[in-house]
Order: sequence, then C-alpha cells, then structure tokens
Amino acid sequence: MVRRLIVNRQSYGEIGPNQAAPTMLVVRPMRYLYPVPIRRSLPLALFFFPMADALPSPPLSFSEFESLSTAAWQERIRRDLKGADPASLKWTTPEGITVQPFYHQEALQNLPTGQLTNTNTNWLNLPTFAVGAADAGHLAIERAADALQRGADGAYFELTDAAAFDVAYLHERLPLASTYVGYSIRIGAADFVARLLATGATALRGFLRFDPVTDHTADLPHQLADLRTIIGLTRHLPEFRALTLNGTFFANRGGTVIQQIGFVLAAASTYLEQLPSAELSVAEVAAAFQIQVGLNPNYFFEIGKLRALRRLWATLLHAYGLPTEAAQALRLFATTSTWSQTTLDPHTNLLRVTTETMAAVLGGADAVSVAPFDRIYQSPNEFSSRLARNLPVILREEAGLNRVADPAAGSYYLETLTDQLAREAWAVFQRVEAAGGLPGAIGLVLQELHSVAQTQFQRIANGEQVIVGTNRFQNQQEQFDYNPKRLLRSKEFDSTRAAYPSEVLRLATALHFQRREKKRRRAAVVLLGTHTNQVILESFLRLLPAQERLALKASHPEGTLSVLFSTPEAATLMYATPDQFGHFARVVCRVPVDEPDFIPPTLLTADLATMQEAVSLFGFREFTVEGYSTDDVLARLQGRA
Repeated sequence: MVRRLIVNRQSYGEIGPNQAAPTMLVVRPMRYLYPVPIRRSLPLALFFFPMADALPSPPLSFSEFESLSTAAWQERIRRDLKGADPASLKWTTPEGITVQPFYHQEALQNLPTGQLTNTNTNWLNLPTFAVGAADAGHLAIERAADALQRGADGAYFELTDAAAFDVAYLHERLPLASTYVGYSIRIGAADFVARLLATGATALRGFLRFDPVTDHTADLPHQLADLRTIIGLTRHLPEFRALTLNGTFFANRGGTVIQQIGFVLAAASTYLEQLPSAELSVAEVAAAFQIQVGLNPNYFFEIGKLRALRRLWATLLHAYGLPTEAAQALRLFATTSTWSQTTLDPHTNLLRVTTETMAAVLGGADAVSVAPFDRIYQSPNEFSSRLARNLPVILREEAGLNRVADPAAGSYYLETLTDQLAREAWAVFQRVEAAGGLPGAIGLVLQELHSVAQTQFQRIANGEQVIVGTNRFQNQQEQFDYNPKRLLRSKEFDSTRAAYPSEVLRLATALHFQRREKKRRRAAVVLLGTHTNQVILESFLRLLPAQERLALKASHPEGTLSVLFSTPEAATLMYATPDQFGHFARVVCRVPVDEPDFIPPTLLTADLATMQEAVSLFGFREFTVEGYSTDDVLARLQGRA
C-alpha cells in the first residue's frame, strides 16, 4: 500500500530521478551614486545624483579575501569571547530547533541537492471578504470590485452559506473568465461549482477551498465524492484549483511551523490516497491542489516553512509515483494568521501582518491575503481594509519584492533552517501516518495542538514570549475603540488566539472598574477560560519585586474554568468545573435544561442577589493569592497600583 511505503520506506530528500538542477541567481550590486559639484550660492549641502552614463563594472573577485573554514571562524569567535565556549551563543527555539551563532558555506555541503523552489514572482494580492448566512453577497462583491480598481489582483470570498451566494451577480460584476476569485465553502461545494459553470463563463480563474478532512466535515465519503465531481468538472480549467487544503486550521491554533507542515502533508496524503478512481488519476488530483497556509510573525521560520513545504510536497508526490514536474505545479496561498492578532493596542497588528506578508512573499507564496488590523474585534472598515490591501502593493511596487525569485536561496542560515524544518516535519507526518492518518488520527493532532498552545499561553503569562501591547509595553492609557462588554458577549470573539487569556482578563478588569466607578448595582460573571487563574498568578508575580515574589502554586484542580465575579464593591477570582458553569449559565440566562445547542456566553449579568445566590448554589470556589485581594491583583495588572 502507498501509506505503508510512505511510513516505512520514504525519507525526506528522496525526490526521484528527475531532479531539477539548482538555479543560481546572480544579483548585481547597484551602481554607486557620485557627488557632483555645487555652486557656492547654494546652501551648504551635499547632493547626490545618479550618473547618466554607467561606467563599466569591474568583474567581481573575492580572491583577495582569505577563505576561512568553519573551524577557523569558531576559533576567532572563541578568541573574541576571551575563552568562553562559543556554544553558549546557541539558542533553542520552542520548536526544538537549535540556532547556531553563525552559518558557513560548509553547512550547505550536506544538504540534499536539486530541491524544489518557486520561480514565480507574479504573486497575487487577494483581499478576503466574509459573506454571512442567508447573504447573497452583493455588498461583498461590490467591495471586491472596488478593491480590484485599487491595487487588488483578485478576491477571496469566505462563504457561510454558499447556496445563497449570487454567482450570477458575481459574474456580472467580476467576469469569472478574467478575474481571479477564490471561494471558501464547508458544504454544498459540488452544487456551487456547477452554478459557477452555469453562469456562462468560458473559463474560471481562482480556487475552491473545500477541505472536509481538515475541517472535520460530517459524512466524509459523501464529501470525497463531491470533491471527485468537482475535480472532474474543472480539470479542463488550468487556472482553477479545485482542491485547496486548509493549513490555516493548524496555524490559527498555535501549531509550530513543524507541526503545520507535517499535519498538512497528512491531510494531503489522505486526498492523494482516497480520491483517485477509475475516472480520476492521482496525477489529476495532484494537479488540482493548492495549499492555504497561515503566517505568524516568526519571520525566518515562516520563510523556511513555505520553502520546506514545497520540498516535502515533491517528496510526497514521488512516493505516489509522480515526477518532480508534477510537484512544481503546487500553488501556495498565504494568509495572515489570527493566532498572533490582538485586541489590545491593535495598531501593532499592522506590524505583525507586515512581517507575515514579507515572509510569505520571500518564502515563495503564489498569492497573499492580508487581514485588516481590526478584524478581531469589529467588522473591518474602509480605513483598515485599505491599509491591508495596500501592504502587498507596497512590497511589490516600492520594495520590489516581485523582482527576484526565491531570494532566500543560497543563504547559509535559511537553507539550513529549511532543511531542518523539512526533516522534523517529515517525522511528524510519518507519526500521524503510523497512527492511521487523517481523519482517523485527528484526536492525536488536536491533542498535540492543544499541548503546544497551552505551553505558549504559559510562556506569554510568565513573559518568556512577548506580545507587544498585551503582556509587555502596554498602553496603560489605552481607550478602547470598541465596546468591551459587547465584544465579550459576541459569539464571533475568537478565543483560540495566543493573546486571548490576557485580553479577556484585561477587558473584564476594565469592565469591573467601570462598574465600580458608576456604582451600578448589577453583578457580572466573566468566563476567563481554562486555567486562566494560573496565567493571572504568573503574570502578577512577574510584576512584583523579586524579594516580594511568593512561591505560590495553582490552587484550582485540573480542567476547571476560571471566572471573574464582579460586584459594585469588589471583584473575586473564582473557578468552577465546565458542568458547574454550564448549569450556572442556563439559570442566569433562563435557558431550559433540554435546550441542546446552548453555548454559555463569556459575559453574564444579573441583579446582585441573583448572581450571589447562583454562584453559591453551583459551588464556585474562590481563587486566592496569599496576602493580596483580587482588586489588588487586578489593579497591579492594569497598571493602577
């Protein structure tokens, strides 16, 4: 079986006999700018102008420089460190990758040759437009049409209700044969594609993201049959990718770059194994592929992630008997991640998405979609949408990042890092395959993602991992541009992000102080999340002088939920089991016990007497920090003490 071949025999680096020769790219230095004479009557300044006629450039030669080996560099470093061990300069990333203090050309000698790279520099700028339930999408389509006149190269529609989306109006405003359009759908994909083709468009450009394996869609056999139908309907359309894999699922849940690559390969392997039939070859399935990846601000690792993913895609296709030429057709669609976004000091999100977008472009993405900086807490407005749309335009038109193919090629560090990520990710892929592959091993995947996310929450709480404006360099005078109460009550408030535990505490604390100042008689309970009390404790202790820090341990049981009980007089940190909180929320919200789809809101309010009785009735327990009241803790975390 192919799966057994992949697990037991295939190893990273075995791309096959048709390896592409490595492409060398020579970048010539820019000509120097020379000073020209200026008249005495002008202010004393130095003006520089480019020479009208370029002088012939002398041939480049490095023969006058001494060639130093790795050992020689290490000796020089040891001498500069006055005998200290150069190994002390190494550091290990959360992914387990050891970063060396320097990288030498000799490091490239042991890397696999003939690695697959992307030579396409015409990457596309695709703004994302969300279309809600029972929405024909006319407003989103009009916004997309406007964006195409202002720097966008296409549009990406995230459809909650594909059946309601007006494809005829879409074709009228954005002719489908000439406009690059992507669609994200969870159900009804085959019918949707049939409707696109029925518009009369002579061709389709763009892609469809319908990924039942990664999105855990029910009735997988039926969904796979739909995918076969879709690929069959569109295989004559070379500019349309019918199978886009949702790699953002892993990025937006805190997965390491190694996990993201490995899990994406596992999902891809499932499609390559299960979709081929008598009417559909594995080569046709591979040709329909595009992978959507989420980018985080870890700049060099994100560049390496995209490059490693292309290389491992070639290895995977080789295991299925396909040549390297088939792997070269892979398209990568990069989107900025929600994991790294924050509602606190939100303009810092602009800096994060800039880093992420640059990593996507330099890593070889074929298309990018930049999210507006405010999308976490409100519907993006014209200002934030324009900034997001213009960011890739600046990288292309002003920074010139579309003029060089694979600029990371030849970098000792990035080539080594790409190889390390590829090897580690291949091991993750093999582990998932050995557990039965996806979707059978989804429990293993979710468990590993949860573990990594909890580790990051812990590192953010104790300050090891910095989120500017959230756990370090906070703006203590920040005035929210949104309603914290409404945000906490919103079902769309993303609770899976890295900053969420810190945010919900900050927002709940702000609400508490507002209530106290206004002397409101109602009480509130805010759900902070799982183990957030431990996060609060570690954050609080970090703010204390070293001599005042107490060796305190978490006093709440494993698996309990942390809550903030706020009254006009005081706030109390408490904890409860999920069942206790669920019953409590039903009583406060007056929801019948037999209502199956009830999801407890993050923020609950009631009159003080009712809330006190319910908290006591359902056995909520107080979480204490010895020697400090909850108000003391919250005030210090808010910078009020």
